[in-house]
Amino acid sequence: MLTILRDLLRYNIEFRIGLVLVSVVLVMAALSFVAPYPPGEVYLVPPDLPPSSVHWLGTTSRGQDVFWHLTFAIRNTLSFGIMVALLSRVIALVVGLLAGYSGGWIDRVLMSINDTFIIIPLFPILILFYFVLRDTMSTPLLATIMACLGWAYDARLIRSVALSLKTREFTQTSIFSGMKTHEILAREHLPYVMPIVFSTTMNNMNWSIGIEVTLAVLGFTDINTPTIGGMIYWANQHTALVAGIWWWIAFPVGLVVMTFVGLFLLAVSMNEYIDPRSRLARMGGSR
Repeated sequence: MLTILRDLLRYNIEFRIGLVLVSVVLVMAALSFVAPYPPGEVYLVPPDLPPSSVHWLGTTSRGQDVFWHLTFAIRNTLSFGIMVALLSRVIALVVGLLAGYSGGWIDRVLMSINDTFIIIPLFPILILFYFVLRDTMSTPLLATIMACLGWAYDARLIRSVALSLKTREFTQTSIFSGMKTHEILAREHLPYVMPIVFSTTMNNMNWSIGIEVTLAVLGFTDINTPTIGGMIYWANQHTALVAGIWWWIAFPVGLVVMTFVGLFLLAVSMNEYIDPRSRLARMGGSR
């Protein structure tokens, strides 16, 4: 992985730009740990103040400093995206590697389940879960539900790689040496799919953050927990744009767009690195 990171930093400008954008977002999230205001509290500062040297990004109608509230919001939004991505990667890896390596009826059963999840309309299902579990809905529960619904596409991609790895000579050598299935998958096949896992993790984070922001803006999440979508929700409730408090919406939207673009560039650069022809062409052109 260190070799991959070195090559991407050296030869891929999209990766460098994406890394800078994501780093800015991560710094914003890290600043939440030194914020002078507690998260979620209201009327801590004078409301509706425009950006100034005292309040860098202004204040909201609820008496919150936009900059410091934004640090909590992006931290929670990123944590949600990471939680969904990690949980769904585990499911996608287990299903994809096992189906591709095992073949036969195991492959058919797992891919039948996989295809069922692909055709499920996710957004209406999530709204249904919200109304059914409204009183107990929390961020970890929503992340778990989304992870259980958002792994199918990536599992099929991992399976395609596993099908190729199954026929490689090193796999046959591992079988003849007495290695068990889980050992072959973990030690021999997993390293080959890690670049794909990284790329799909970035895409899955974008997907999950986008869904969470959309649900929050519509009021279908815990709106009292600071998130990017929650900030936009409260701005809409207070008609911020009509009242001329543009900074309440502009800065959260700008930060989440930066997050989307950064994660997208990281995913695109990794996809290009996975393709040997694109990687060699870029490296050759950079020398």
